[in-house]
Amino acid sequence: MDYDYIIIGTGAGGGTIAHKLAPTGKKILILERGDFLKRAKENWDPAAVFVDGHYNPGEMWLDKEGEEFEPGTHYYVGGNTKFYGAALLRLREKDFEEVKHYGGTSPAWPLKYKDFQPYYLEAEKLYSVHGKRGEDPTEPPEKEPYFCDPVSHEPPVQKIVDRLKPHGFTIFHLPVGIRLNEKNSEKSECIRCDTCDGFPCMVDAKADAHTTCIRPALSHDNVTLITGAKAEKLIEDNGKIVAVEVIKDGKTDRFTADKFILSCGAINSSALLLKSGVANSSGMVGRHYMCHNNSAIVAISKEKNPTKFQKTLGINDYYYGSDDSELPLGHIQLLGKVKPEMLKGDAPAITPEIALEGMADHAMGWWITSEDLPDPENRVTVSDSGQIQLSYTENNLEAHKRLYEKLVDIIHLSSPTTHIFPNSLYLRKKIPLAGVAHQVGTCRFGTDPKTSVLDIHCKAHDLDNLYVVDGSFFPSVSGVNPGLTIIANALRVGDHLVG
Repeated sequence: MDYDYIIIGTGAGGGTIAHKLAPTGKKILILERGDFLKRAKENWDPAAVFVDGHYNPGEMWLDKEGEEFEPGTHYYVGGNTKFYGAALLRLREKDFEEVKHYGGTSPAWPLKYKDFQPYYLEAEKLYSVHGKRGEDPTEPPEKEPYFCDPVSHEPPVQKIVDRLKPHGFTIFHLPVGIRLNEKNSEKSECIRCDTCDGFPCMVDAKADAHTTCIRPALSHDNVTLITGAKAEKLIEDNGKIVAVEVIKDGKTDRFTADKFILSCGAINSSALLLKSGVANSSGMVGRHYMCHNNSAIVAISKEKNPTKFQKTLGINDYYYGSDDSELPLGHIQLLGKVKPEMLKGDAPAITPEIALEGMADHAMGWWITSEDLPDPENRVTVSDSGQIQLSYTENNLEAHKRLYEKLVDIIHLSSPTTHIFPNSLYLRKKIPLAGVAHQVGTCRFGTDPKTSVLDIHCKAHDLDNLYVVDGSFFPSVSGVNPGLTIIANALRVGDHLVG
């Protein structure tokens, strides 16, 4: 074999497991279809990022009706973590159990919180997660404090906290992965800028998979990274993957290894397995796709909002339900700083720039997440021409509707008398099909090879040497960002492989 391990993909899963395996001395090849994201003025340019699609891949997928759309995904070293908001929360302890929802029931996981707990702690340390235990009423058990202090609220956000607490809300500092030192600015890589959430970081202060994991992994002589190398097919022989075919610079190469680790994201990983015709004796590859019910809500008031780093507040009071709901509703957090360019797409074409700037100056961005449920008909397939098709029908929307109504009440309480209009202007945007940042579930893990693709170690049931360590393994998506769980699971699988 040419290599001991070939890792396909450098995002939260692939980058993390590369970091875990690098010190073993094993010969490791990392394949990334994209390149390094260059430091450039576009990194912090909201027009380039949100309007022009400067960093979009330029490929088109199909929806369930066969209509083309451009996915909001990114192919760079570090994957989608180069652009994520770095909100890194653990799944709640109950999320690993069977949970009833308005739209049905989310299944229990084959492993429980206790199996992930040590890896969550390791992940929080590795990805410089800032937070404070004991604030979140739904947080799972953990004796150890966060390794990094919580990111402080700037005055406008602290004002929200102060206005909501008398109403009984238990607000917590949102766990975020950034290299910030508020006690000693000279040692802080993060400068608390207003272009973090959704932007690549120009100063490498965001704890993404590239700067956190791939860069240190490459300091080991046994690790090799090839960029611009798109995996096209996995070659199987006698129950094992023996090679991967890769296209680079228009030429096809083939690489062999003892073990293969797939981490292209839940959509692209399942597409590669389908194109290769492997690991699918269950017929489950590509099925049970989940992406959360997410909405971005912009509240505009008379008060100016000079906040720079805004993504510091979380509310989980409605995570398991509310006084008027026995079933779970979901998670609330602040978005990053709202820019005029972010409002442009939803505003009338004749809206003058100065009006957008004025709205953004007075805007506070909120984000709500409700659980969508695994449905075998929500799936990834590949057309005869090799084009990805993402068939998805929303579910559990009643919970999302109720959570939105709760947020409207919260916004009224946090800014009761300072609206531009007689009624607050809430610009609500349900994240469409193209919003694939929270993609999970297409190769669920489990103990039954007839109903799952992977075993509990995330090895394919059908193959002796293929592992999948991105969000594909999730049996359910919970109501919080999946990033930290993908990272923790990669560390867990890495431990298994080292052992």
